[in-house]
Amino acid sequence: MASQAPYSINLEPKYKPLEVVDISEVARSFQQAWSNQTLCRVNDSVVRLAVVQGEFHWHKHDTEDEFFYVIDGKFLIDLEGRTIELLPKQGFVVPKCVVHRTRALEKATVLMVENATVIPTGN
Repeated sequence: MASQAPYSINLEPKYKPLEVVDISEVARSFQQAWSNQTLCRVNDSVVRLAVVQGEFHWHKHDTEDEFFYVIDGKFLIDLEGRTIELLPKQGFVVPKCVVHRTRALEKATVLMVENATVIPTGN
């Protein structure tokens, strides 16, 4: 499967505190095969929504862990030596410094929780 590029990544939170977060509305607004929108901040972390099809590049985060939670579809996280398959209502933490690549053979909707300092494209 070929990489999907360019990625659409919006780091500016769409919602402020005390606003209802509408995941369906955000997901419908995505135009590219690999779209990522920061939904909101929670303390020093952010919640991001991704609707993806295709694969992201191999990367790592030197100082932050990442949590992935699948809403719809099947989401794959490739690690060195193994692949994690996540189905709806399943989550997984990729610890800092672990090289990984995420991908979806068909469209998947995923929530991510990570420190606001995470650079989504990796270090």
